[in-house]
Amino acid sequence: MIRFALIALLALTAPAWAQEEASVGTGATLRGLDKHAGAVVDLPLRAGETVALGWLQITLAECRYPTANPSGDAFAYLVIREEAGEAAIFEGWMVASSPALNALDHGRYDVWVLNCTTE
Repeated sequence: MIRFALIALLALTAPAWAQEEASVGTGATLRGLDKHAGAVVDLPLRAGETVALGWLQITLAECRYPTANPSGDAFAYLVIREEAGEAAIFEGWMVASSPALNALDHGRYDVWVLNCTTE
């Protein structure tokens, strides 16, 4: 009974974006920043695709967006490695509207989600 009450309380207090119905996009657009060079680049990816940003390898597993608002907030599941085959230095969901919520912690590069693609 206590477990049910706790789950119900968590569901009621979850942020609005967590309660919206989400659709799965065909890919995502990420933005990468080389902090040393000051270079910014947009990285279009399809689901399952890997792109390079300097020596980083960024793989997009999935991108989701609110069904009622396709141009709204994007949530992308990313796996980022320093070199192919190495252990991931980041693996998880990044949220476009809150990039600091679950960010890549890297000395040279920043990566964040801009939006999902649907074509």
